[in-house]
Amino acid sequence: MYAYLKLIRYPNLIIIVMTQYLMRWGIIEPMLELNQFKLQMDAFHFFLLVLSTVAITAAGYVINDYFDTHTDLLNKPRQVIVGTSIHRRFAIIFHSLLNVIGIGLGFYISFHIGIPYLGFVFILVAGLLWFYSTTYKRQFLVGNLLVALLTAVVPLMVPIFEIPLLNETYRQVLIENQMNFMYILYWVLAFSFFAFMTNLIREIIKDMEDFEGDRLYGRNSLPVVLGMQSSKVVVHVLTMATLAGLIFAWFKFLGDAITLVYFSLFLWLPLLFLIFKTIKADKKEDFRLISHILKVVMLLGVLYALVARYIIQTQLV
Repeated sequence: MYAYLKLIRYPNLIIIVMTQYLMRWGIIEPMLELNQFKLQMDAFHFFLLVLSTVAITAAGYVINDYFDTHTDLLNKPRQVIVGTSIHRRFAIIFHSLLNVIGIGLGFYISFHIGIPYLGFVFILVAGLLWFYSTTYKRQFLVGNLLVALLTAVVPLMVPIFEIPLLNETYRQVLIENQMNFMYILYWVLAFSFFAFMTNLIREIIKDMEDFEGDRLYGRNSLPVVLGMQSSKVVVHVLTMATLAGLIFAWFKFLGDAITLVYFSLFLWLPLLFLIFKTIKADKKEDFRLISHILKVVMLLGVLYALVARYIIQTQLV
């Protein structure tokens, strides 16, 4: 059983669950209360939405390991599960079962909110994860951008499935007051942008860690094509762009002292430290450490939703 949990990267799945619940509870709910509205998707159906996201993501991890066995035996032999702890045939069956659950629940939720065609989003994501494992990850930057994009979609799923129900319930109020719920989408988009940027950086760092194996098996990763030093420059540029985005968001939209302290201690300083560590990195262990740091930074970015909830609720008192 533990082998299956490792195969689906259960810590990452826990972060996905946290992300979606924090978007709902930390951002959307208090923002609605601030404007005297209420959430319309009930807790059970929201749980099914989260479960669907988790199932499809887990299926993506399984199929990725299935097709990556040979490369992983060279890059990280102790972490190989498919073909060692789990038979390859069982891995494929597990992948298929997870996709059936995820897509089935996705269509059910789409019918529940009255927009059936949204169910095809789940098929699209499952298909992209399959082709990422078989094709895209071997193409220059395509795989990196795809994974970062799909990571950014995780928080966006919450308002995408909540707003149609809000529009239906409060249609008359919205028309009379010339309002909409786009402000909710903008808030969550900020989290999605952060998720996209940090995940893109982490994917490049992981490619730098796996440089030797990727070069041997002919993968066109960024470090293989441009070299390690040029890849470091790309990482630095992306990190500085992420920092610039956070600084812009604080000056333009936030401006409060609590956010300034949180951003400074938990986002800005770690990202600056990451730049310093990347300059010095030259071993596989160095890049693995940087990857772990980035995962913590990504988690801290999501946890800002708790700070946002507190700030918004102080305006309700």
